[in-house]
Amino acid sequence: MTFTRRSVIPAVLIAGAAVAFFLREGPPRAAPPEGGAAIIAFGDSLVEGRGTTAGGDFVSVLSKRLRVRIVNAGRSGDTTRSALERLDRDVLSRNPRIVLVLLGGNDALRRVPARDTFGNLGTIVERIRARGAAVVLIGISPGVFSDPYADEYEQLARRTAAGLVPDILDGIFGRADLMADTIHPNDRGHQLIADRVEPVLRELLAAGR
Repeated sequence: MTFTRRSVIPAVLIAGAAVAFFLREGPPRAAPPEGGAAIIAFGDSLVEGRGTTAGGDFVSVLSKRLRVRIVNAGRSGDTTRSALERLDRDVLSRNPRIVLVLLGGNDALRRVPARDTFGNLGTIVERIRARGAAVVLIGISPGVFSDPYADEYEQLARRTAAGLVPDILDGIFGRADLMADTIHPNDRGHQLIADRVEPVLRELLAAGR
């Protein structure tokens, strides 16, 4: 078999792409907590558990699986701006150790510019991290066929040493068997959310012991 320059170059490019695929970094991992006591889930109706039965929300599911108390600081309708306004009262005043942050969906519904959304999110994460608490960002995509927030969440997580669980509703949103309505997952959907968050939270709990 004779190799020409034309045949070798594409082969090299394909090989390089394959190596890059297998060596690419996974989602950012959170720096372990340096102090604090409370484990808190902070966010909007997805955290609050709208659309689930009592105990069916992912925060309650995680609490039961991991046998730890998790404060549910979710509030339906919260944007990143309104969440920032209650950060002191609902998170920082509770001596946080690990904080799950799930925000951004209502910003997208209200067409808040991404720069404002992630400016607010950045302030939230930075203020929590300044207390020595670990942060896990839980991403949400406002897109149907692509995720316009994906890079923003990843950049923020890497800049602040936060963990990231990307696009938490991927494979859940739009499935009638997993949704309580057009926006909120049902108990089965929240079980899947818990499945995705559990390994990250379990790792932080182990690191903080």
